[in-house]
This record gives sequence, C-alpha cells and structure tokens, in this order.
Amino acid sequence: QVELVESGGGLVQAGGSLTLSCAASGSIFSINAMGWYRQAPGKQRELVATITPGGSTNYADSVKGRFTISRDNAKNTVYLQMNSLKPEDTAVYSCNADIQTDGGPYDYWGQGTQVTVSS
Repeated sequence: QVELVESGGGLVQAGGSLTLSCAASGSIFSINAMGWYRQAPGKQRELVATITPGGSTNYADSVKGRFTISRDNAKNTVYLQMNSLKPEDTAVYSCNADIQTDGGPYDYWGQGTQVTVSS
C-alpha cells in the first residue's frame, strides 16, 4: 500500500512564499514522474508543475518564474517552492506520483493541502 502525505500549506500575504512537501511511503519499487496540481473553488483541477526522476521539469505558464519544483529521490519526496504568491494562486494543492509497486504502476494522489493568498 502506498500513501502520499503533503505538508506546508497555509495562509500567506500576496508577495509571500510557501514551500509544499509531499512524501511517498509504502511498498514502492520506483517512482516515475511526480507533480503538483491545484484546484480553486469553482474551477477544474490544473497542472502546476511536474518533474521526472532525472530532474526535467515542466511548469504551467501562470507559475513560471515564481514556482520551483524539486525532488529528493532518496526520500521519495517532491517539493514545490512558491514565491511571489498572488491571490489567484489560492487553491487546494495536491501532489501526484506515478509509482511502480509489486502490483504494477499506478497513479497516486495526496489528500491535498490548502494554500490561501490574501491581498
């Protein structure tokens, strides 16, 4: 059984910074791509950023230059450093990982963490 546990959300003023963490645990053989998604009230879930095991990254245009995704493969953990936060970044942020287990590959999601940016 595999679990993704997120931490680091909260309330911050516009222009501030937050760092989110997401740790995978359980019967893990390997982890392929990891990423962060967000869903604001009344909106569809959208991609924020992804990262491959080798460190290649992809970002939504709305966060380029402000957010940085990274991962620690030894700790099965992915991070999202968020700088210059804007009120429109307010959303529930969820991590995602493509994980190989003894049952095969599967797409796992964290429970989500709330990020609120006040103006």
